[in-house]
Amino acid sequence: MASGDVWILGIHMTKFGKHADKDTVDLAAEAAMGALRDGGASMKEMGVLAAGNLMAASAGIGQQLQKQIGQTGIPVYNVANACATGATALRVAYMAVKSGEADMGLAVGVEKLAGAGLLAGGARKQDAKTWTPRGRYGAVAPVDGRVGTETMPGVFAQIGMEYGHRYGGTSFELFARISEKNHAHSTLNPLAAYQKRFTVEEIMNDVMIAYPNTRPMCSANCDGAAAAVVVGDAKLKSLDPDQRRRAVKISASVLTTDPWEEACQVLPNVNTLTRNAARQAYEKASVGPEDLDLVELHDCFATAELVHYDNLMLCAEGGAVDLFQSGATWRDGSTPVNVSGGLQSKGHPIAATGIANIWEVATHLRGEAGDRQVQGARVGLAHVIGLGSACGVHILERAAA
Repeated sequence: MASGDVWILGIHMTKFGKHADKDTVDLAAEAAMGALRDGGASMKEMGVLAAGNLMAASAGIGQQLQKQIGQTGIPVYNVANACATGATALRVAYMAVKSGEADMGLAVGVEKLAGAGLLAGGARKQDAKTWTPRGRYGAVAPVDGRVGTETMPGVFAQIGMEYGHRYGGTSFELFARISEKNHAHSTLNPLAAYQKRFTVEEIMNDVMIAYPNTRPMCSANCDGAAAAVVVGDAKLKSLDPDQRRRAVKISASVLTTDPWEEACQVLPNVNTLTRNAARQAYEKASVGPEDLDLVELHDCFATAELVHYDNLMLCAEGGAVDLFQSGATWRDGSTPVNVSGGLQSKGHPIAATGIANIWEVATHLRGEAGDRQVQGARVGLAHVIGLGSACGVHILERAAA
């Protein structure tokens, strides 16, 4: 029997950064137990566990986690879906509760990435069977309709440059100013990996990674975990008033991949799958972009943030530059984006990011974000891209008074 609406009952994010004294399971357990405490729930009440981890996916992180937080015999789903891993884990728990198979579920995303350096995407070694030209900065993608690179910095640099070529208005300084915004936001987030404000000049004069993205304009690899407890309507109604008051409704949970297009089938199209996910999410939630009080989007690079303004329909098509120039995406603007500091400063422990973005939105909807609180926030959107391809979009709404 389907359960109607699904709610986030408890949610927790660890401090992102370097955790030399904790392994992957330790971090996952910290996030999971934090989410259970936050929701006033226990492991014995969970009907499903979805655990996301990318770098050690074959090790069965879910079963390892159970050994620390409680082996109750429930089904465990180990999830790996690139940078959308955490959002996918949450969607697995969401679907189990939505279908009525479980009253409550736990989703966890965790990664140990501190010191990993720039991840090279699908770069392959040169050999006789699959020859791929390889240079100092990674592999060049096989030619299939367009020439590009499989390294993530290069892919997203190209995406940003293409947007500017099509619609105009972009510049090296504009992208640096997007990064300036996110680093400024991070100074109010005690859980961010980096909490340092940069000037535009400092950002532009830093090490160039893939033009126009310098080092501060790239997501920060780090250690971290995030977890969420989800609950169905019927179970929520049986809980105490404070638990119901703090519950956050998941109005839409959407996952998409690239559709077939008569174009390159090697390089991902992050624009199409994001726009498709956003359309579906707005329809499911019966809201529009104009109803959003804040957005946490996947700013793996400064160029990515700009194009996703457009892909998430926060502006008219081609209007991303004007939206940013208006100041709308700053914390005190009309559509605050990445108030957490975004991936560029909050950090990007890959499998944790999808749930961490949802944690940020949920925290504002609860009115618990402290100095960075977006006042009066009632509706928010969390977005994540997994290069390869996957896109997760969740729309959350504050519980009715």
